[in-house]
Amino acid sequence: MRAAVVLCLALLPAAPALAASPCEELWGERNAVYAEAGYCFKTQRAISAFGNVNCRFSDIRDVPLSARDRAKVGEIVREESRNGCRE
Repeated sequence: MRAAVVLCLALLPAAPALAASPCEELWGERNAVYAEAGYCFKTQRAISAFGNVNCRFSDIRDVPLSARDRAKVGEIVREESRNGCRE
């Protein structure tokens, strides 16, 4: 019986307080695209999360994104707006 209780508890979803907020997840997804493309982050938050070791572009407009990545970033920005994430 005790094993069944432990198993049931293991199958419960994680507590919402432990999950990242939608805004945090979207921020991370959007900036991961830019990090992968070589953007040099300016905020301490982004530098801490992604670093600037392999950065090559200081101006976000110069970052060479594929059409697919631009579309992905656009969708993320729209989702951030819908969630009230963007300043």
